[in-house]
Amino acid sequence: MEFAVPFDYAAIERILPHRYPFLLVDRITEFDVDKRIVGIKNVTRSERLLSAPGPDGRPALPPTVLIEAIAQVGAILILAKPENKDRLIFFMGIERVRLRGSVHPGDVVEVEARVKRLRSRMGVLNGYARVGSRIIAAGTMTFALGDAE
Repeated sequence: MEFAVPFDYAAIERILPHRYPFLLVDRITEFDVDKRIVGIKNVTRSERLLSAPGPDGRPALPPTVLIEAIAQVGAILILAKPENKDRLIFFMGIERVRLRGSVHPGDVVEVEARVKRLRSRMGVLNGYARVGSRIIAAGTMTFALGDAE
């Protein structure tokens, strides 16, 4: 697969098996093979996954959805490689998760994943979700690659 940055929604659908409403990445803006990737998630009022309004009266994106968006951006980094084209990626675990704020409709979330360790069948990524210059969520994710049947 040959992709040019930025990856649009159609290119992301060719890489990930997820589809709307579970595909949480709208665009990939930076891609450095085996090192780093940056994606964008636009949060709109019509988001199905928004939680009920909180104390401030505004609905928010649940933290678990942010973590899933980070995992999906990391999966794109791994699955975009030609040798992983016909493989599946499995989320194995997450450590050191820190949540430092909330995401509301109208926010543009920049999601970054950096390779910490990469082997042929397993790896570890550090992931971050930012709104503006503020880090909203961060964690270290472990994944495994398997063959598609």
